[in-house]
Amino acid sequence: MYFIMDYDCFLNNRIKNTKPSGIRKFFDIANEMDNVISLSIGEPDFHTPWHIREQGIKSLEMGKTWYTPNRGLSQLRVEICSYFERRFGVTYNPDTDTLVTVGGSEAIDGALRCLVEEGDEVLIPQPSFVCYEPLTVMAGAAPVIIETKAENDFRLTPEEIEEKVTDKTKLLILPYPNNPTGASMSKEDYEAIAPVIEKHNLIVLSDEIYAELSYGMKPTSFASVKGMKERTVIVSGFSKAYAMTGWRLGYALGPKQIISQMTKLHQYAIMSAPTTAQYAAIEALQNGDFDIEEMREQYDMRRRLIVDSFNEMGLTCFEPKGAFYVFPCIKSTGLSSEEFASKLLMSKHVAVVPGSAFGESGEGFVRVSYSYSVQHIKEALDRIRAFLKELKNSD
Repeated sequence: MYFIMDYDCFLNNRIKNTKPSGIRKFFDIANEMDNVISLSIGEPDFHTPWHIREQGIKSLEMGKTWYTPNRGLSQLRVEICSYFERRFGVTYNPDTDTLVTVGGSEAIDGALRCLVEEGDEVLIPQPSFVCYEPLTVMAGAAPVIIETKAENDFRLTPEEIEEKVTDKTKLLILPYPNNPTGASMSKEDYEAIAPVIEKHNLIVLSDEIYAELSYGMKPTSFASVKGMKERTVIVSGFSKAYAMTGWRLGYALGPKQIISQMTKLHQYAIMSAPTTAQYAAIEALQNGDFDIEEMREQYDMRRRLIVDSFNEMGLTCFEPKGAFYVFPCIKSTGLSSEEFASKLLMSKHVAVVPGSAFGESGEGFVRVSYSYSVQHIKEALDRIRAFLKELKNSD
């Protein structure tokens, strides 16, 4: 006779009840199929620039494979602060206000776990990246969703914050430039919401991982708004701007009282970020501005191609000002986001992500990444045109 373990009674309900990422679902299905063109994953198609890779390799050849300080290499923290002052005009102390993390994702998780607890509410504009809501729940707080609107280019307004804030609200997540919509907030947009944040004594978690990928507008940081630096934890990293996704390196900047608690959590959970990646990142910050410009020009050309193509197909698509995603509206097809993505994948072998994966307000849209080659994008667009033609003919 065998005893069958009931593992459900051991598992953490917050984790158990969290759904897997909707992004990965379609990626995993596509991975098992032949002749699939994927526009589903937000990963640059560029190799990490050689001079950055070279410094990582050099650090290995020199035997620099030991742990770094918990906060990250001192030189890297200095370079992060120098970069932030140079690019955004905001000054941070590398010794007290800076933490190097395993990707921006660890920084988001760490900030939430250090700032919120049972009974707190976190305002989350949606559509937005899939991690914010589940990580809020895992931290014990209650996510409160703000549905941003397509007619406002998915930007966040003071009125939308006021409508959702309560006496339990502690934190606002600012996900701009936005994944999945490509929406951006200008300095003026940020200045408009700042008085509401101050009025209700909120802390802001500003995810600025795509800040360098801004088109037709100057990259900005929420911390540059007067009076907001003291209320803001900045999360960013090297994955998107420098094509360093696999290096898994990010950072957090903020008030030393918050960063010290995040460092404590990081110390026990992680110890330190990958040493090789940290040496490569020093080189990226010192000599990588040209790489950013070069990649951004390529993304911008792809952005215009894909936006024009979707609008020409009749799938209305506003012009994104940041990141490397477009968010075309597919309501005219009569299909749900999930149905559209599934049928497109099965019939034409093109993978996109249902907008509903990024929150209920994403229903009626799909996320399409243009972090792929022009040839790759053009072939995918041809298949989507054929798919739409077949849909129309079947009506």
